[in-house]
Amino acid sequence: MKRIKWKRNGFALMAVALATMLAVALVGCGGAQQGGDQAAQAQGKTFVYGTTGYGPQMDDVGLNPHSAYSGWSAVRYGVGETLFRFNDAMEAEPWLATEYEFVDDTHVKITLRDGVKFSSGRTMDGQAVKECLDDLIATHDRAPSDMKISNIEAEGNTITIQTSEPCPALINYLCDPYGAIIDMQAGVTADNNVSGTGPYVAQTVTDTEITLHKNENYWGGTPKVDTVVVRSFSDTDALQSALQSGEVNATYGLAYSSYQLFQNESYHISDCPTSRVFFGQHNYASAVMKDEAVRKVIAMGIDKEGFVKTLLNGCGEPAKGPFPANLKFGDSTVTTEGYDPKAAAKLLEDAGWVDTDADGIREKDGQKLTIRWLTYPGRLELPLLAEAAQANLKEIGMDVQVNSTANHTDIRKDKSAWDVYVSALTTAPTGDPEYFFGATCLSDSAKNFGGYTSAKLDELYHKLHTAFDADERAKIASQMSQTILDDHGYVFASFLQMGIVSQANVQGMVAHPSDYYEITVDLDV
Repeated sequence: MKRIKWKRNGFALMAVALATMLAVALVGCGGAQQGGDQAAQAQGKTFVYGTTGYGPQMDDVGLNPHSAYSGWSAVRYGVGETLFRFNDAMEAEPWLATEYEFVDDTHVKITLRDGVKFSSGRTMDGQAVKECLDDLIATHDRAPSDMKISNIEAEGNTITIQTSEPCPALINYLCDPYGAIIDMQAGVTADNNVSGTGPYVAQTVTDTEITLHKNENYWGGTPKVDTVVVRSFSDTDALQSALQSGEVNATYGLAYSSYQLFQNESYHISDCPTSRVFFGQHNYASAVMKDEAVRKVIAMGIDKEGFVKTLLNGCGEPAKGPFPANLKFGDSTVTTEGYDPKAAAKLLEDAGWVDTDADGIREKDGQKLTIRWLTYPGRLELPLLAEAAQANLKEIGMDVQVNSTANHTDIRKDKSAWDVYVSALTTAPTGDPEYFFGATCLSDSAKNFGGYTSAKLDELYHKLHTAFDADERAKIASQMSQTILDDHGYVFASFLQMGIVSQANVQGMVAHPSDYYEITVDLDV
């Protein structure tokens, strides 16, 4: 019988490759500013945080971790915590748990931390955690297929999770914000507020703002700030002005081009590379996208290096596939077409797409080569990518019609309304490759909006899902990446850096490669 404890879990250590991604990339970024007496009482302290990462466009409104991506908000803003969390090397470590043990391939026993209470006042014990995870599996769109949980037994301060099949990535999935432990007896309010275990308790929750007060009974220490206000910004110019005027104390999601304004002693920048990628899903219900030549040409016809250098201000890396090269299953293990507009034009010509009326746009069987590009403005650089792609692809005879709208989540449901859906996604938020494929690329994936299917990929995923050996998992993941690239089912543009820009007197706001942990007990002003 296989017995694996967390300190010896070689699978969890697989993510150590991300450690090399943590160097600060911009001049003047440095670490958090020191100064002031951190032991001083924080009576009346208020911290205002401006972000472009919260709102309906990101599917993360509210704090209910069992709804879409709202777990990200629960964890980011200090309300919810998970059983395990990632360190800076993206290794899973205990958080609300203290240890775990795989007693065999389908059972893992988890010991919980003593003395943890929900903001409701209830003690977090095995039964409370079971209730939370049971509801997660019953209601969430991704967690059931990720974790394969078939049963949970609670006894005192331990739980034993049984999976329907071997699930080596289970501990990594329990780091995902959807696994934030909340008090199900307290329930979820009408405004999607919850009772968590974190350093802050939400008082009001709307689509655009969250007001939090410090949790006086937090198990992990005393928060230094009394009130935190999280404000959503859809306009990065307004976000920039708010930081410059002092309306907000720190920001997430500033335009990369504005970083130079804050490289002085009045501010500090904490940033690190992540696996967040700009990528497009091709709509297989679209007649034009069923043509593989068209899908291949889109990959060949976009100047990714030019986009990163010019429009991302160098704050990123061009992408070949779903994972950055620093990962052992990343870009360095796959091959795909590079930027080659001449070869792309010839490929279209050979496929029968010809500009017969000399208007600059190719046609085939009387149909114009028009690509309806759906994206959203919540991440400023997505519309910039759309404009760059529009210009690049026009040179080879494609008419790219851009629809950048906050209503993208509704429009993408209508397969007759778009050809390419371009979004931002963190592909390895669990430090492991399984997340991206399971959520996005399988025949039954919840986030497979384009309808891509591959029997080969589905078969490889089953092998990945049950492989415990880290090297074997990396090998299978590379094969899966190559499969979707060979099919031209997706197009990958660039990986992004995560950056938090704050006033110099702000302490404890540090960028993390998982893109999760923002408001913590260490926050101080």
